Amino acid sequence: MKKWCGVWIFLMGMVLFLGKGLQVGATGEQGRVLFISSYSYGWDTVQLQIDGFIEGLAPGIAADYEFMDTKRLDIDVARQLLYERLKYTLSVVQPYDVIVVGDDAALQFAMDYREELFDGIPIVFEGINNVQYARELASRDPLVTGVVEELSLTKNIELALRLKPDIKRIVAVLDDSLTGQAERENFYSAQEAFPDLTFGEINVSECGTADLRTRLWQQNEDTMLVFIVMTEDMSGKKYTNLEAVQTLVKYSKIPVMRMVDSGIEEGLLGGYVVSMRKSGMLAGQMATSIIGGMDPLRISVADSPNLYYINEEAMRQFDLDMGRLPGDTEIVNHRVTFLEKYRNVIGPVSVFAAAMVVIALLALYDNLHRRKLMAELEGTRNILESASQHDFLTGLHNRSKFVEDLTRLTQQEVPCTVFMLDIDDFKNINDVYGHAAGDEALKQVADRMKAMQSQILTPYRYAGDEFIMILLSEHEKMIEKIAYKCRQVFSDDFLIRGVRRKVTGSIGIATYPRDADSMEQLIVCADKAMYLVKKSGKNKFAFYGQEPEDVM
Repeated sequence: MKKWCGVWIFLMGMVLFLGKGLQVGATGEQGRVLFISSYSYGWDTVQLQIDGFIEGLAPGIAADYEFMDTKRLDIDVARQLLYERLKYTLSVVQPYDVIVVGDDAALQFAMDYREELFDGIPIVFEGINNVQYARELASRDPLVTGVVEELSLTKNIELALRLKPDIKRIVAVLDDSLTGQAERENFYSAQEAFPDLTFGEINVSECGTADLRTRLWQQNEDTMLVFIVMTEDMSGKKYTNLEAVQTLVKYSKIPVMRMVDSGIEEGLLGGYVVSMRKSGMLAGQMATSIIGGMDPLRISVADSPNLYYINEEAMRQFDLDMGRLPGDTEIVNHRVTFLEKYRNVIGPVSVFAAAMVVIALLALYDNLHRRKLMAELEGTRNILESASQHDFLTGLHNRSKFVEDLTRLTQQEVPCTVFMLDIDDFKNINDVYGHAAGDEALKQVADRMKAMQSQILTPYRYAGDEFIMILLSEHEKMIEKIAYKCRQVFSDDFLIRGVRRKVTGSIGIATYPRDADSMEQLIVCADKAMYLVKKSGKNKFAFYGQEPEDVM
């Protein structure tokens, strides 16, 4: 009985085995490919690579995916976990016809475990930054080919100068990751080709979260930012690609370029980029050719698929001229024009064009006339807008501009400090020497405050004899340094009606978010501190919540 049971079990096993084989054959598979990524599926560049890879594969070719996740895991841990997983998987699944590896870590893994895991299987690489290694590997191994990745900082700087000829600084946003260290060297090596530009960096690994936002906010109009990599800041906050892009877009007041086609639609300017989608598509096409019978030795290594890739919305936001872009630029977030939208309708209607020539010419003249008027109105609007944000007497930014700037800073949670300055006994100056003398005093205070202005310190005339300064810092030493400089505004005599006279001022100081959590409350705190100085003898400064004599 036991003997027959054994035979029965054997026969059932054979049926199941044959049935499985028939089922696999029934799927219509024409080949099998394993795609190994250095990163994870959540990394947006990987998503683009895989989308392109699928597009490049012929119908009927089955693809499986493995991820090393080296952006989150230690590289040695990632390699060991993948090795253990693949060693088992490859022992139970049907053999693969081609192995496709994405980025450098996956290629190095495939070559290190070639004999044990992938012996005799063609390997196609894509997205490889170590171009020399990839080309040498393909030249000596007949079963290896693929697509390299070359970031061109030179072409991106040339594009930046083409779009903004007045820029003076190129600042890279990167960190101390392996990618960041490698690209930092490449970044500064490009400086030789651009001797008139200053090169600098924002090292995310050396910035706390708040400090990073402040440094982004501080960048001047003469600067172009280049986003290279941002994975973790000094505060321990980790960034996905999308989170990094969102941070840059939210806190930067200037365009941000990037050298890969990821995240540009979300608000970056773009640039001369490596197309991750096209890299994946080329790798998929190579795998298809190999499965179709082509010898990998006959498939040459493909150059980096680079192209000009620009976000039209960012161009409009920073008032950059679309006409300065190279002719082969690929545009995203394009605003569809009337002609583009109704192209199919305009075609049939064009038969009536001859009869409408006169009307069209009249309309054209009218349109040109209106454009001229609109240009004049726009110029007038710009003049009025500038006037609306500046004080006529002193030339400083006015109260409206101050409220706008401080509101934006507090809404975006950028730490800052407000210094409120008030001329002591200003009414006596007007009463004794006249209003013209008062105006002289106000203009001299303003001129001395303008001399203090910097990237992080901006003066405003708030109202009457009250002035305000915004400091982009919450650090106590910096605040105290600026406070003493504010006192020096009143240290030298003022020339009033041709006579040198002593003029003093009282200063109140409040810091966001330490003293207040809103723009309105911050002004109230600074005002209270200033009036405390007034009550205690004037000609001093005080921090909100402290007595003036505590900080003398």
